Amino acid sequence: MASTVNSIQRFFGKKSPEELVRKWQQEIRAQTRGIERQIRQIEREEAKVKQGIKAVAKRGDVKSCKSLAKELIRSRKHVDRLHTSKAQLNSVSMQLNHQLATLKIAGTLQKSAEVMNLVNQLVKLPEIAKTMQEMSMEMTRAGIMDEMINDTFEMMDDEDLEEEADEEVNKVLYQVTEGTMGEASSVANLQNPLVTEEEEEEEEPELDMMQKRLEALKG
Repeated sequence: MASTVNSIQRFFGKKSPEELVRKWQQEIRAQTRGIERQIRQIEREEAKVKQGIKAVAKRGDVKSCKSLAKELIRSRKHVDRLHTSKAQLNSVSMQLNHQLATLKIAGTLQKSAEVMNLVNQLVKLPEIAKTMQEMSMEMTRAGIMDEMINDTFEMMDDEDLEEEADEEVNKVLYQVTEGTMGEASSVANLQNPLVTEEEEEEEEPELDMMQKRLEALKG
């Protein structure tokens, strides 16, 4: 047992296994707060995008509505992933509490397949990838988990960049515009002949800004 503690201390200076676990829990709490802030920011921006969709829907601008609806779908999927990651962080924290309990009995940290599996998933989220990679290396040195294969550090496949199905886009438009556009309407019949090219060009910068703000929050 003494040799295990000495081995850990060679890597982390004078930190005891108990101090290491508490350090990791602190980092997890910080990452969780960061994820919560990002979710709130994205949701605020989504509210603005919904208002934008309603505004351009009144003008019958189907192209802009669809573009904003796709961005909204991508944003919602990203928020879902953030919520999943938040839950996974909470699970890691619970596992670390278990490690503290085991430490009091066994006198050393124990290897955990559950922690390794959760960390493998968390390093794929760009927002917390760097912190989780560093934590995984520390946990490996401390004996909690095996060294991860390099390809587990690859970022998440960005499925949000794929074209969204028209059915899903139309469903979002129907919900946001309260039936004015989308699922239960013929989109082809919603073009407003009163909307001039000049008016469309005036709206484009504002719509582009909405999309860029959402994209920045997700990056």
